[in-house]
Amino acid sequence: MSTPEIENPNNGAPAPGEDMQWIIDSDVDGLLDLPEKPKKVTSNDRLERAFLEIVEFRRMHDRIPSSTTREIAERKLGARLDGILADEQKSGALKHLDESGLLEIPDTPTSIDDLLDSDDFDLLGDDSGLLDISDLPARARRVAPEEVATRVRSEDFAQYKHLFVQKHAELKAGTSKLMRFAEAGGQQAIREGRFFVLSGVMLFVAEITDPQPALGVRTRYKPRTRTVFENGTESGLFRRSLAGQLLEQDGYAVVDAGPAEIFPDDEATGYVYVLRSFSEDPLISNRENLYKIGFTRGSVEKRIANAEKEATYLMAPVQIVATYRTYNLKVSALEDLLHRVFAKVRLDINQVDGKGQRYDPAEWFVAPLKVIDQAINMIISGDIVDYSYDDATHQFVERG
Repeated sequence: MSTPEIENPNNGAPAPGEDMQWIIDSDVDGLLDLPEKPKKVTSNDRLERAFLEIVEFRRMHDRIPSSTTREIAERKLGARLDGILADEQKSGALKHLDESGLLEIPDTPTSIDDLLDSDDFDLLGDDSGLLDISDLPARARRVAPEEVATRVRSEDFAQYKHLFVQKHAELKAGTSKLMRFAEAGGQQAIREGRFFVLSGVMLFVAEITDPQPALGVRTRYKPRTRTVFENGTESGLFRRSLAGQLLEQDGYAVVDAGPAEIFPDDEATGYVYVLRSFSEDPLISNRENLYKIGFTRGSVEKRIANAEKEATYLMAPVQIVATYRTYNLKVSALEDLLHRVFAKVRLDINQVDGKGQRYDPAEWFVAPLKVIDQAINMIISGDIVDYSYDDATHQFVERG
């Protein structure tokens, strides 16, 4: 007697517990695929994207962007390039993207022959024979040539290191800027306590000395510097020699940023203002570094005229602490960025207005005034995207 066939209750599919590969194989629409996890954007990624904008400008215009032009977009790229050139670490990280030699610094000629050989445009050509001195009598050299100052390891560099860190922070914040040495006053600009950038390396003039000549000996005024470099070395260059190197290598002086130059075609778009409250409410009056950040297209004084009657001003008189006139900029967008930067330190209290209604003030923040000023400069320069505000240290820290 033959055994009757039993119909498979799974209609041909494997029984539970058996191999489920057939389910995976039948997923033609990719329903079982896990979504790809987005790659985390690093500070190096942001730096490369920022530099590629400069590279694209070079491609389109066949020149580097200027940091002094009246064109705001180009001025921003030019300032960004100046900042990169002043930071050896950033320049090194971007070398692989530098297709046009934007980060290359030409070697300084070591002799007159090298200088003449590098004159590709024949700027030193002398068809008239004006530079021919072969018929002139030789001049006797009275003294040996001045010693060539070489760089040596700075034994007390630790006492200067924090100065370089601070100056780079000022450049990032926009409170200091780079000015071509040729436009900064020449040799007279080299004074004790000033910073310069030579071949992409920042230097600090720690001392300037003027050795007194022996009695009855005439000599030229030849002050010597003690120049400390951010790479931990130092040199005893004559001030005149340092000025010559800065001129020849198109160096920079680090100067105070000061107010931006306003051009006739720049459009004034309003004011960002910072206020302090005169409220007698202990929840407000006892808070240190409490400021309101707002904006107006008109007069700030007119905007706050009735502050004691408006909930947005905490129903109390206010004092104008700082105002920032903006040009060619959507002020509301700047204000929104500031609010997002300081979102973690926004004042979190409920108040009652004159009509007995509760309100939540949204534009008051607990942050030092200098930090607010720094944030505004970083937003304008575009550097804010690489940083976040740490309310514990009251500093901006680079995003990981």
